[in-house]
Amino acid sequence: MLQRLKTWAKTIRRDILALWIATRDPRTPWPAKLVAGLVVAYALSPIDLIPDFIPVLGYLDDLVILPLGIMLAVALVPPTIMAEYRIEAEQLSQRPACRAAAVVVVAIWLGLAAAVGWWSTGPV
Repeated sequence: MLQRLKTWAKTIRRDILALWIATRDPRTPWPAKLVAGLVVAYALSPIDLIPDFIPVLGYLDDLVILPLGIMLAVALVPPTIMAEYRIEAEQLSQRPACRAAAVVVVAIWLGLAAAVGWWSTGPV
């Protein structure tokens, strides 16, 4: 059961990346680009349609709405082209992570936290 869930999660992650690639390819029909763009934006957005702190309903969008949106977007992309996008997504996901980018992001967050702390204390 746990292995099936892991496989399903990997498939969704790969398809989100493949749909992101689809939005940038001129061979993708515009309705598919529109739906794929909305799905990818929603998947990567920190704002949920239903906030996660609401019991049960909070995870509804993550478990139902997002997979349905992915299935719709995948259905709109021609199968041969979608197969290419999935292969490219697999190759991109196997690349090593950039540690320098992670250091930059952490430094930005620490800088913002320090600025908020300095701002909140005000003049003495």
